[in-house]
Amino acid sequence: MFELKIITHFAAAHRLKMVAKKCENLHGHNWKIEVSVAGETLNNAGVLIDFGELKGYLSEIIEKLDHTFLNELDFFHNHNPSSENIACYIANELKKKIIGHDLKVASVTAWESENACATYSLN
Repeated sequence: MFELKIITHFAAAHRLKMVAKKCENLHGHNWKIEVSVAGETLNNAGVLIDFGELKGYLSEIIEKLDHTFLNELDFFHNHNPSSENIACYIANELKKKIIGHDLKVASVTAWESENACATYSLN
């Protein structure tokens, strides 16, 4: 099994509901996003997927999140914009973009600070 990891960042604001009082106030983070994709077969070039192509797909997703108020985005109308749900959103959006490649999204980790993160793994 081969696994690739790419990392990107975005900044956004959110308000969490029904969690610790402090986090229910409007606040922001500079998220670090780690994406891992995995597969068993390399393509004719000897790679799982070109890093540039994978980064392009992720960039399209991050562009929708960067410098926004996450609560106002459609997906987060029904989901608290927590690090857990951000990781899930990115994983599922990336899964749609890599259809046709012989690989899968293994996991997405959303770091909201340098010592707190949430990971979502797809089976």
